[in-house]
Amino acid sequence: MAKESMIQREIKREKLIEKYRNKRKEIKKSLKKIQNLQDTINLQKELQEMPRNSMKCRHRNRCWMTGRSRGIYRDFGLSRHVLREMAHSCLLPGIRKSSW
Repeated sequence: MAKESMIQREIKREKLIEKYRNKRKEIKKSLKKIQNLQDTINLQKELQEMPRNSMKCRHRNRCWMTGRSRGIYRDFGLSRHVLREMAHSCLLPGIRKSSW
């Protein structure tokens, strides 16, 4: 299990990402249109003043059962450990253990 504080931190990041998504998108769109150097610098400063955790690249995918942040299968939202256990228990339809 992941620490509760780490899970809560991820939830907080998700809220910040949603809050600043439109503002960030508008600033980036206007950055592409502007050719004046001073305006570009001012818009870059606006971007830098936003919270760092509002950037989408800071978001970590976590297993919804255990909260583990590494080894996540996106299709299921599960970590590799939980996926393996559930596949052995036949809880995931269409998943078979490979053997060769």
